[in-house]
Amino acid sequence: MEIFRRHKINFTLHTLSNLFLFQTQQVAFLCFLFTLTLTANCVVLTLIYLSRKLKSRMNMFIANLACADLLVAFFSVLTDIIWKLTIQWYAGHIGCKLIKFIQAVGTYGSTYALVALSIDRLDAIARPMSMRGKTRRCRILIGLNWSCAIVFSIPMLLSYNLQLVDGHMPQCWMELPEPWMWKVYITLIATLLLIIPALIIAFCYIFIVIVIWRRSSLSLNATNSAEHTRIVSKDAPSGSPSDKRKRVHWTECNVSSRGLIPKAKIKTIKMTFVIVLAFVFCWSPYFVYDLLDVYGHIPRTNEMIAVSTFIQSLAPLNSAANPIIYMLFNSKMYKKYFKNKKHQNSPITSTARTNV
Repeated sequence: MEIFRRHKINFTLHTLSNLFLFQTQQVAFLCFLFTLTLTANCVVLTLIYLSRKLKSRMNMFIANLACADLLVAFFSVLTDIIWKLTIQWYAGHIGCKLIKFIQAVGTYGSTYALVALSIDRLDAIARPMSMRGKTRRCRILIGLNWSCAIVFSIPMLLSYNLQLVDGHMPQCWMELPEPWMWKVYITLIATLLLIIPALIIAFCYIFIVIVIWRRSSLSLNATNSAEHTRIVSKDAPSGSPSDKRKRVHWTECNVSSRGLIPKAKIKTIKMTFVIVLAFVFCWSPYFVYDLLDVYGHIPRTNEMIAVSTFIQSLAPLNSAANPIIYMLFNSKMYKKYFKNKKHQNSPITSTARTNV
């Protein structure tokens, strides 16, 4: 992916050709990645739209994530394919700045959508009974997600420019006057796009685990107390049967209110956790390589340049993984929903309703 790529100040045709080593393999992989990302995210959005009666905060965040991933597919992956095929940049100076800005917005938007999703899962677990204003909080989180994405992407409008290689080959590249500035730039991007989101997400899941563990302990203690109350009520000679039923009923209700986290919420937590793991696995090689490169620990040979290009092409794989993970975790739910909906709309069911 070409968004945050580091380039040298002085370019030659030989240097440019090195950047496009294994062009056929790269284009083939990116075409597959674009098709997979586009198809999977469109399927997810279609499923959410068709099952819009299943209103949930989770679907709001997944739809938001799918929109960000589609932005990555069209403005990062597709642009990368076209650039590798043409080698030259034909979108002009304004197109250079605008496309780089939108690429960054999509990348930050996809990343911080995971942060917003993790915060919402923490809120759902920590305050399950506080339903008032949940939808409003979802919209606020999604708004903050895109606000951060836009603000963090503004430097792309200023730093990327149209440059001529050997005086005649246009390229949309970034140029910094001093080598040390690249270290600051790559470190800052890695902090904003990987380290800070990873730390926030890690905090959310650590807190979620603590809440689940505490509630499990409370539920176990309450269950033991309920069993003890039932035994006492059964063996006690005094007291009317109605008093015994009230006592047992009150204890069972108390246990239910302190019960374990519902299976549906546990499922969404597991799904979100897998999506976050995919994010870390897809983006870590990208930034580890770039940080090692910018601090001078990787030789600038033709082979390493090809490896760098391939590693940076792996980063958008996260945008294809997100919808696939969502569909794997929710396939049974959608099958059941559409099966019930089909049954309700069948002629036999409609006739029965009319007769009733």
